[in-house]
Amino acid sequence: MAQSNCNCFSGLVKYKTFPPLNYLQYMELSAQIIWLFILAIPIACIAWTVTHEEVFREPREYCVKRSNAGKTVAERKFFYLFTCEYCFSHYVTIIMLVITKYQLLYFDWRGYLISGFALVFVANVYMSLFALIRIDLKKVRQETEENEKDN
Repeated sequence: MAQSNCNCFSGLVKYKTFPPLNYLQYMELSAQIIWLFILAIPIACIAWTVTHEEVFREPREYCVKRSNAGKTVAERKFFYLFTCEYCFSHYVTIIMLVITKYQLLYFDWRGYLISGFALVFVANVYMSLFALIRIDLKKVRQETEENEKDN
C-alpha cells in the first residue's frame, strides 16, 4: 500500500489506510468545538432515552422505587442515577470520553476534564431544548383535540 499524507493534520502524520488513534491531539480549536457539539448529541440521546422514554419505563420504575426505599444512602443515590438525565449524562459522557479520547483545549488530563464538563453542559442544553419542543408539541396536540371536540 502506498503511504499518503494526511491533509487534515497539515502533513504532520503519515499513515497507510487509517489515521492514527491519537488523531484528536492534532485538532485545531475549531475542529474541537465542532466535535464538542457533535459528541454531545449521542450523549443527550442516550441520557434522555434511558431516563424518559417508554422503552426503559419498567427498569426506570424499579430504579425509582429503589431510590426512594433504599436502606443506605449509597443504594438510593446509585438508583437515582438512572432516573435523572443530568446525573446520567455525566456517566454517559465518561464512557464517550473513554471511547473517543476526545480532549478540549489541552492534550493531557486537563483536556479530558474540560471536555467532560463541556460535553455534559452541551448535552443538557440539547435535552432542555428537546423537552421544550415536546411540551410545545403536547400543548398543540391538546389544543387541536379540544378544538375537534368542540366542532
